[in-house]
Amino acid sequence: MTHLLGLTGSIGMGKSTTAAMFRDFGIPVWDADATVHRLYAKGGGAVGPLGQIFPDAIVDDAVSRPALNTILKSDPSALETIEKIVHPLVQADRDAFLAAHPGDLVVLDIPLLYETGADKWLDTVLVVSAPPDVQATRVLARPGMTQDTLDLILRRQTSDAEKRALADVVIETLTLDGTRQAVQNLICDLTGKHYA
Repeated sequence: MTHLLGLTGSIGMGKSTTAAMFRDFGIPVWDADATVHRLYAKGGGAVGPLGQIFPDAIVDDAVSRPALNTILKSDPSALETIEKIVHPLVQADRDAFLAAHPGDLVVLDIPLLYETGADKWLDTVLVVSAPPDVQATRVLARPGMTQDTLDLILRRQTSDAEKRALADVVIETLTLDGTRQAVQNLICDLTGKHYA
C-alpha cells in the first residue's frame, strides 16, 4: 500500500526546495501546479473545455491565466465553472501518476491542500514553514514581487499558523541542511528506509 504524503506550505516557505529533496531521495513527487500548467498549455486537456465556455481565456491556443483572472474579476462565480472543468482533469492526472508509481511513498505537492480538502484523503500532511521575516525576504527577492502582491497572496491562502495547527508534520525550512535531514528522517519514519 502506497503511503500518500501531502506537501504544502504558504508562499516562500520552501515547498519547491523540499519537494526537490524528496525527489533527490528517489521519492516520486506529483506537482499540482505543474499539472495545471500542462493542462493550460497548448494542446492541454483544459484548453478545449474552458475555451467553449470562456473563449476570451484562450490566447495562442492555450489558457491565459491573466485572461482567466480578468474573467474572474468581472464574474467571481465563474470560478465554480472553471473548477468543475479543471479539478476532474487534475484528479485524472494524479490518479495516473499514482498508478505509475506504486512504491512505499508518494509525495503530492498541493499548494492549496487544505483549501481543496485534500487532507481528508491523504495519509499524512507535511507543512513546510519559516518565520514571517524569512518568508517575506524570500518572496520579495523574486522578480517583480511587491509587498502589496505578497499581502494579497497571503490573504487568499490559509494562514501559516492554521496550516501548522492542522499538519501531521511540520518542517522548519531555515537551512538547507536542516531541511534535508528532516526530509530524510520523515522518509525513514514513513517507509523504514534508512540512508547511509
